Amino acid sequence: MSKPEVVAIGTDAGSTTCKLVAVGQGGEVLGSRLEATQPHIELQVGELLGQLRSELGVDGPVPCVATGYGRKLVKDATRSVTEITCHARGVFRDLGHGGTLVDIGGQDSKVIRLGNNGKPVDFMMNDKCAAGTGRFLEYTSARLGVPIDELGRRALSTDREEPITSTCTVFAESEIISLLARGVALEAILRGLHRALVGRIVAMVHNVGLTPPLMLSGGVAHNEAVRALIEEATGERVLLPREPQLMGAYGAALLGTEGKSAA
Repeated sequence: MSKPEVVAIGTDAGSTTCKLVAVGQGGEVLGSRLEATQPHIELQVGELLGQLRSELGVDGPVPCVATGYGRKLVKDATRSVTEITCHARGVFRDLGHGGTLVDIGGQDSKVIRLGNNGKPVDFMMNDKCAAGTGRFLEYTSARLGVPIDELGRRALSTDREEPITSTCTVFAESEIISLLARGVALEAILRGLHRALVGRIVAMVHNVGLTPPLMLSGGVAHNEAVRALIEEATGERVLLPREPQLMGAYGAALLGTEGKSAA
């Protein structure tokens, strides 16, 4: 039996991770790549694209749609599309319904209200302050010496929560240092830090208008404390697509199969 034909590839050149997804005619995922973003995004995407094409036996040209923070640097892209459009398309295709989508990325966070046709009705983006993004958790992980994939579990391991009142990552670090000096348990600090991040996200959700169901994409979707505290703050169950971190690249690839003009 012959391999399914790749008809489009999507790239999501994010500030933290670089993602590629190849899809077939029916929108099925045929292959993907995900790795930490390197300084030279153009070279990195080119190398990953070559690997993916070789793995899937792609010889001829196929549409390549770029999205993400570094989308304009992807020289192999046939066009570039906004993250809002791509995440909306990918999550709608994966979950099959509208609602309110929260995408927490490394550089920014977005809340997108999707209609029943999967198109964005309204959205809000935070790209001015790291305190409401994945960068906040990365910075915390490095500062406290806790692996980033353990932050959520450790934050949920205690009922005690030490409030973090600063709205700036730099000032939050000063609070953390002060709390540690006072002997406050690390887990209580982590829970407070997660609460601070979630508070900013939920405020954006309410500004856009919460239309259930509530969906979450991006790498931070894997953090169990973020999911749990969002559910607690909104009273809504959080739904995840199958591969939350790949939704931008997946949506870009889907747009490539449709041959629509750039958005």
